[in-house]
Amino acid sequence: MSTALLSIQILPKTKDGEDVIPYVDEAIAIIHESGLKYEVHPLDTTVEGNMSELLQLVEKMNERMIEIGSKNVISQMKLLYQPSGIQLETLTEKYR
Repeated sequence: MSTALLSIQILPKTKDGEDVIPYVDEAIAIIHESGLKYEVHPLDTTVEGNMSELLQLVEKMNERMIEIGSKNVISQMKLLYQPSGIQLETLTEKYR
């Protein structure tokens, strides 16, 4: 069972003020490839998993941003840790 939810917004500093959307698309592709459950929202993406795998995912996304040309990356994150287990739907089901 998943023990954490991570909401993350990646803000790469691009070369010469390039559009960040291709970078964000790459970050979302990394999340997708992880096999973890996730939802993309307009300003961030929420991922469900165990805390260690979520933090490794953040590291992988940041490293990839640098590999594809970003000078640096700001990762704005919110992390909910609940040892008894937590799922995306738990927090939003009453609104659906």
